[in-house]
Order: sequence, then C-alpha cells, then structure tokens
Amino acid sequence: MALPFMPVSKKDMEKYGIQQLDFIFITGDAYIDHPSFAAAILSRTLESHGYTVGIIPQPDWHNPESVKALGAPRYAFLVSAGNIDSMVNHYTAAKKPRSSDAYSPGGRAGCRPDRATIVYCNLLRRAYKKVPIIIGGIEASLRRFAHYDYWDNKVRHTILSDSGADLLAYGMGERVLTEIADCLKAGYAVDEIRHIPGTCYMTAQPPAGQDTVLLPSFVDVAANNRLYNRAFKIQYQQQDPVRGKILVQFDNKKYLAQNPPAMPLNRQEMDKVYALPFSRRQHPMYREAVPALEEVRFSITGSRGCFGSCSFCALTFHQGRIVQSRSKESILKEVNLLTKLPEFKGYIHDIGGPTANFRQPACKKQLKHGTCEKRNCLFPEPCKQLEVDHGEWIDVLQSAAKVKGVKKVFVRSGIRYDYLSLEKNDRALRTLTTHHISGQLKIAPEHIAPCALKQMGKPRREVYENFVQQYEQMNKQIGKEQYVVPYFMSSHPGCDLKCAVDLAQYMKRKGIRPRQVQDFYPTPGTLSTCMFYTGINPLTNEKVYVPKTPRQKGMQRALMQYFMPQNQDMVRAALIECRRQDLVGNSPRALVKPAAGHSKSIRGKGKKKAIKGQKAPQNGKGRK
Repeated sequence: MALPFMPVSKKDMEKYGIQQLDFIFITGDAYIDHPSFAAAILSRTLESHGYTVGIIPQPDWHNPESVKALGAPRYAFLVSAGNIDSMVNHYTAAKKPRSSDAYSPGGRAGCRPDRATIVYCNLLRRAYKKVPIIIGGIEASLRRFAHYDYWDNKVRHTILSDSGADLLAYGMGERVLTEIADCLKAGYAVDEIRHIPGTCYMTAQPPAGQDTVLLPSFVDVAANNRLYNRAFKIQYQQQDPVRGKILVQFDNKKYLAQNPPAMPLNRQEMDKVYALPFSRRQHPMYREAVPALEEVRFSITGSRGCFGSCSFCALTFHQGRIVQSRSKESILKEVNLLTKLPEFKGYIHDIGGPTANFRQPACKKQLKHGTCEKRNCLFPEPCKQLEVDHGEWIDVLQSAAKVKGVKKVFVRSGIRYDYLSLEKNDRALRTLTTHHISGQLKIAPEHIAPCALKQMGKPRREVYENFVQQYEQMNKQIGKEQYVVPYFMSSHPGCDLKCAVDLAQYMKRKGIRPRQVQDFYPTPGTLSTCMFYTGINPLTNEKVYVPKTPRQKGMQRALMQYFMPQNQDMVRAALIECRRQDLVGNSPRALVKPAAGHSKSIRGKGKKKAIKGQKAPQNGKGRK
C-alpha cells in the first residue's frame, strides 16, 4: 500500500506499523513528494517493489543525533546532497555565498552543509559503523573519479574515498537502486555487490580483463595536466551503456572501479515511474513554501538524456546521450491529474526535459551499438545518420492542449534550434510559435564568436541567425509579435577578450540588454571544466585560452552589460586592452562614451566589424 508520505519520524513509523525501515534516505533538500525530485522518485520506486523507506530531509549536521531520527535501516542508508551539487547550491560562479536556497523551506540558505554528501556520510559512520551507505545524486555522480574542484582549486579524491561510503549509484537511479536493494535482500553483503551497471566501488584488487581500462592514478592526474586530460577523455568516451568498459583508477591506497552505465529506461519502464502515487506536495511538516516546488508544480517531465553534447553540460556523465521518453498516454494521464488539483489555473507550464524537442534517440543504432565514441550528433555539423522527427513531440503538445480544463500548454524547457531547423517542413515551428510560447522563445546560442563556439560544442552563429530569421518570418505569417530571447555566456574556455568584444558589438546591434549575465561555472564532470583546469581541450589536445582572474572574467561580464553605468570604466579598460579604442566614443557604434574630460573618440588600431542580423527585443533577460 502506498503511503501519503514516507515516514520522517518514529511517530510516523508507529502510525504505519513499521518497526524497522528497509532503507533510510538522507537528502540535502526539503522533502517534496513530486516526480521532479530524486528522493521522491527513488523512495516511491523502492516502495513499489515492496520496500519500506524513510526520509531524513536536511538533517542538522551540527547534531550527530539528527541522523538517528529513524533508527538504523534493515539494509542501507541512501545519501544524496539533493537535486543540485551542494557547492553550486551555496556559491555563485564568483565563489560568493548565495543568499537563498530554492530547495529549502522559505528559500532559506544554510539548511545543508558544504559537500553535503561527505558530511552526511561521516555523521552516519560515527553513528552506525556497520550499516551500509550508498551514495548517489548529481553531487556523487559527477565526483566519482578524481576530479578538479573549482572551490578548492585543486584535484580532489573520488567522493567514495572522501565519504567512506560502500557503493556509489551514478546516473538515473531507479533500475540501479532496485537491483542493489534486491541483492541486499537476497543476503549479499554490500562489498559483494560488484556487478551492477551504474555503480562504483572501492576495492583492494581491481577487476581485470579485456573489458577493463586502467586510468592514470589520482597522484598522476593531480600532478600532471596531460594525464588529467587523458583520464578525462577515457571517462568521457566510455560513458555509454552499450559499449562502455569498466574503468579503474588507483586512489588513496585502493582502486575505484566504475561499472558501465545502466541502460536507460525503456518507454514502458519510464511510464511506470511517473505513474507512481506521488502526492505532488511538500511534506506538511513545513510551514513555509519550498520555492523549487512552485517552479515545477504544473510542469511535466517528458524525456531524459540529451545528444546535444554541449561542453559545459554534465548530462553525458549523468543522464547520458541516449534520449528516453514517456509515451503520449502517460503524459496525458499526468495532464489530467494536474487539472484536478485545486491550485490548477488551466496552464501547463512545461512539457519537456533537458531538451524539450528531443523525443527519441538520435539514430536507430544507439540502443543496439551505443553512441559514437568519437562523433557528436549535432556538432560541429549534424551527423548524416541523425533522424530528425518532431511529429510525436508536436502530437503530444497538441493532445495535451485539448485535455478538458487546459487553457494553454507552454514549452519552457530549452529547445535545440539547430535540430528544429533541420526539419523538412515548418509544421513543428509553426505549431510551437502559434500555440506553445508566451511572447518570448528562450534559446541558448551561448556566443557568436567561432573561437568560443568551437570549445562550447555549439553550432555556428549562422545557424542561430538563420533560425531567428525563420522564427521572425513565421510570426509574420501567423500575425503575432513575439521575440527570441537568447542566452549568452561569458568567460567560457576559448573565449578571449576579442571574442567578448565581438559579442558585445553583436548584442548592441541586436538591441539585446541582459539584466543578468551567465558567467561560466566550472562544475565537476564537464568537458569545459577540464579545459578550464588544464588549458587544453582533452578531445583535440589543442591549447585553449582560459579567462581565470577576477579582472579577466569581470571584463567579459562588463562587456555583456556595456550599457550599465557601473560597468563603463571596466568596458573602457577592456577595449583599450584589446586595442578596440574605436568603440569608445559618441558614435552610434561605440560601446561606451569617453571618460569624463574626454569629449572625442579615442583613436586606436581597432577595425570596424559589421554584423548583419534582425533587430531583437530590448528586454531580454539573462540566465539565472
């Protein structure tokens, strides 16, 4: 029988007649029983397989007794920092503390510790020395190998070593965690569970064989950038459930062993997950609203995975490159469920995923042979084997909009405009533009300079501009006045000051004035972070310019907001440094006016650079 909420106290256990829980989930997030939150999905999945699960959300890490709130579990503790890496949750790209936390009651900051996975595990080890600990979630997944840590500015050990956990379940955990649970129930000791795809473990004797690849050790990658790049390249290319091999890395007197990723859920399995009896509410113990729930309360997850392979995205290491999706029937069932909620006003805020318009694997061979080891699906040019079909996506959106009680269905997840542009007809763009956006279509070209786009893994500027032209023409045809709001990023590896100036000129010509700027954030597990640390692209071995100092990064941010008075001095300094004094003056093409006391333009060696394009909105917002 499904419980309204998982037990969070001994009183709850007594109420439900549970003497000892099978598993206890400790998470850095507030407890929200909604399918957008990992603790809810995994606890409901285990419940559906007959296991009892309790949840200790945001335990007080200052008080060791807080992890004892439910006693000891029969099989294991499950530990996660939450939906976001705890360091990303706490600090901005400039390493400044954030003032709020969307995953905590009232949006309060400070409800979880830095490096929450490690802290929670250390508390548990002191309280229950012999109870198995299994870690997972985005923080654990992306720190499973020796990795560069932006906040410490050094290479850290695998999180399995630092946390002292017994197993690490990486990626999407429904299948992995169920297999682990069944092994423990069958009497396996936790250190005997070495065969499950999607898991990592520490061992004194590493597995051997032709399906095993030995990576450079922690000591080697920490001391040598070339070896760090080599290790990362192997990890990156082996993250495939079909052709991936066992990866082994010596770290802290033992070997880290990573089994290949688990196969993605098929459509029937994914439908079952989202049909579980979620209450779709935050736990009633909270008196204040948890902001993260409000963002997704009336949104629907339709897919997982992404074959876009942007360099700064960690999806390759977490959800994978093989796209999985739910059936139309499953999505419509959830739409009908939302219409019956008392707070529903008729608007589905989103039906999407990492990329909203990806509904199937990039090509037929991926499920049988895996993704290509040395070839991306969309970059630098679309693969000839890429299957472009938006028919099912449009059918899902249109069918959802026809459900009784629904006024409008929006698409707010990101879309790949380069993939949409490959369609042979305009049906998908017409339907999206006519029915499923609310005045602004948000897309992410990220930059316009070739040197930056190359390292980002993003399409050429011409692809973006051609899509904008198609979009504007479509709006004219349907008689609507709607805009594209592009997201741009500053200080990404490969983006030097000249690239940043080119972007600023482009934004001025287009009338784009972001209120906020997305500065590149080096998070664990991404290709871009590897470039940031080593100054070399590990896939091509080419040297890459990396803006690292506060001044270098500050100049690039200021150039993206050249129009703000507080940025004028920094913009002038940037233009002088890259010899673009021709952009300081009173002419229409100038980015800033001369400093006080200088009435004329500052002459320099900079050359004019015209950029063609259509006029864009004045009120575009930057990414939060």
